[in-house]
Amino acid sequence: MKGVAGGLLAFAALVYALTLHRTGVLGYVNAGAEASMVGAVADWFAVTALFRHPLGLPVPHTAIIPTRKDALGRSLQEFVTTNFLAEDVVRGRIERAEVARRVGVWLSDPGHAARITAELSSLVRGAMTVMQDEQVVTVLESIVLRRARSRPWGPPSGRLLERVVSDGAHHRLVDVAVESLHQWLVEHEEVVLRLVMERAPLWTPTWVDQRIARRAYIEVLQLVADTRADQGHRVRKALDGMLSQLARDLQADPATMARADAFRDGLLDHPDVRSAVAALWTSARAVLEEAIDDPASELRLQTLDGLISLGERLATDRDLQRVVDRYVVDAAGHLISGYADEVATVISETVDRWDADDASRRIELHVGRDLQFIRINGTVVGGLVGVLIHTVTLLAA
Repeated sequence: MKGVAGGLLAFAALVYALTLHRTGVLGYVNAGAEASMVGAVADWFAVTALFRHPLGLPVPHTAIIPTRKDALGRSLQEFVTTNFLAEDVVRGRIERAEVARRVGVWLSDPGHAARITAELSSLVRGAMTVMQDEQVVTVLESIVLRRARSRPWGPPSGRLLERVVSDGAHHRLVDVAVESLHQWLVEHEEVVLRLVMERAPLWTPTWVDQRIARRAYIEVLQLVADTRADQGHRVRKALDGMLSQLARDLQADPATMARADAFRDGLLDHPDVRSAVAALWTSARAVLEEAIDDPASELRLQTLDGLISLGERLATDRDLQRVVDRYVVDAAGHLISGYADEVATVISETVDRWDADDASRRIELHVGRDLQFIRINGTVVGGLVGVLIHTVTLLAA
């Protein structure tokens, strides 16, 4: 484009030279060629002055981009901040974008949901790859074991037990225990008889021991059966009373609370506890790795179904869309209001780091084609204006 513009200037100069001192039609041509040269040179000067000193001469207000590069960067930053990163502009644009509905439509597509599931699996896999088992176990100990040791167990356990007893939540567990005990007694009569007879005195006759054992077995079996059948049985009430008293003692009795804390310390200090934590993490990790590596695993299938279901809801549920869009708009508004200036400084800081001559060359290569049209237009328009002026001059003579 520089060649085209320069060629037009050279053509105008040639025409001017060939028609110099001519009259008639050639006089008009000469005047047009002269004005074309003036327009071409003037616009060449204007375009060149943006990027460098014309002919290397330090004419004031030339080489504007190299000398004013930093100021232009700051002006561009202010322009972007004011017109593009303004909170009201961003909020309005996001409100009109219908983010929730669009995300829902995109996510409801099984192919897209499968892609997100695969990306999540890769992300989790990568995170697990960089995690070392020893470090994870140490963190778990710090979070779980040390925190458990730092707090008394008595009062919280007492409040929990008190709530369980008051709600009768333990009754089902008692039913299962009584039912299991009754079933065991029915199936292991000989075991019970033998245990009773083994503890009988040596001087008692065998037949007496057998009768006593039989009677003891019948009574125990009957007691368990009555307890199983009667929800208001005295054994059940005694158990409720014992648990209620234990709940109160755990909250108010210093001796009971001290025993609870001693039990806590003994449990947490046991070497098998750390081994259990390590084994639990190892097992959990193995299961999770297997699940995320297998596209047909239950975890990935459930994740896929959940994403599709979420997408369908976002795509159709207007109330949910309004809620999500409001959160997105508020989040964007918060980010813009707090960090717009920091984001926009990327422009000025990037321009500041540019070399002045290099920046001038980059910008000229980017917009220079359009600027060369200014030179071409100046040549053409200058010639037309020259012809017009020559015509007016002749008419006025």
